[in-house]
Amino acid sequence: MARRREINPFGLTFLDAMTCGLGAVVLLYLIINAAVTQHKETVSEDLRAETNRLEKEVLEGQIYLVELRNSLRRIKERRTVTQGLSRRLLEDLTRIEEELATHADSTLARRDHVNKLKTDLKTLEEEAKRLAASVESEEPPGKRVRAFLGDGERQYLTGLKLGGKRILILVDASASMLDQTVVNILRRRNMTPEKRRAAPKWQRAVKTVDWLSTQLPRDARFQIMTFSDKAGPLLSASAGHWLDAADPKVLAETIDQLKQTIPEGGTSLHQAFFAARSMSPRPDNIILLTDGLPTRALKPTKKTTVSSKERLKIFNQAIRELPSGVPVNVILYPMEGDPMAASAFWKLAIGTRGSFMCPSGDWP
Repeated sequence: MARRREINPFGLTFLDAMTCGLGAVVLLYLIINAAVTQHKETVSEDLRAETNRLEKEVLEGQIYLVELRNSLRRIKERRTVTQGLSRRLLEDLTRIEEELATHADSTLARRDHVNKLKTDLKTLEEEAKRLAASVESEEPPGKRVRAFLGDGERQYLTGLKLGGKRILILVDASASMLDQTVVNILRRRNMTPEKRRAAPKWQRAVKTVDWLSTQLPRDARFQIMTFSDKAGPLLSASAGHWLDAADPKVLAETIDQLKQTIPEGGTSLHQAFFAARSMSPRPDNIILLTDGLPTRALKPTKKTTVSSKERLKIFNQAIRELPSGVPVNVILYPMEGDPMAASAFWKLAIGTRGSFMCPSGDWP
């Protein structure tokens, strides 16, 4: 009979304990592994969020860097342009300073020239008065120094030669006769016709012609013309003809027409002197009322401004149109910016055996 194996209770217990231990280890591993996995996932999510944030910041930084580079490029371009402008401005400033220095020298020379002319003119006036005083009693009527009764019982003396059989009065009716300053001329030029006609400087010229008309010899013939861009008689029906100075109606009508004239346009002495030469028979005495050198050449140009030298050149060309041997008496009104006018017209008057005067502000 076979012998039954005995079961060792200690062995089963040990095996049970080992199994339980192994189960506990496995369970512990699972628990730890689950915790570690959860922690890794949490950390991974945090790191991923941080990474995304950093990537976003990097992207924004790159965009900002591109903008900064563009701004820097624009600044460099502007700096280059500014440097070029600064260089040109410095060159312009240097050129302007040189021109100002040149003009300053020219102005000083002109001032000395004007002062010399004033001195010469004063000497000539004193000499004229002395000569007039010495021959006054011997001169026939119409040749003497004439007196005109002004406001307040004042008398005005002139040395104008009003004799002759055919007396031509040329009146400058250009826009410059509106005033003696360029600024006021431009201002008055845009006013209404009534205000332009009432300009003080133009009214002085009208009163001067009115005074001259009362001094004409009764046996003389006369014609009064205005000139600007063109020249023509005040009475259009009398073109090319002489008028009778003894006819008070004709004189009054001529002066009334002058009072209605509005100064405008440029100054063309070519037209004025050509009209004088076209008279038949030619005049034997010319009285010229103007305020400066001409601005219109014989041939029109596109220039908007005319320098003093160019105006003097135009003047010298225009006097060639004058009929030879006829005295020209000049009444010159003030005008700024034309220092050569007084000298040029004085030479014209002396060269033709006429007279020259610059009337005071309250004459006649």
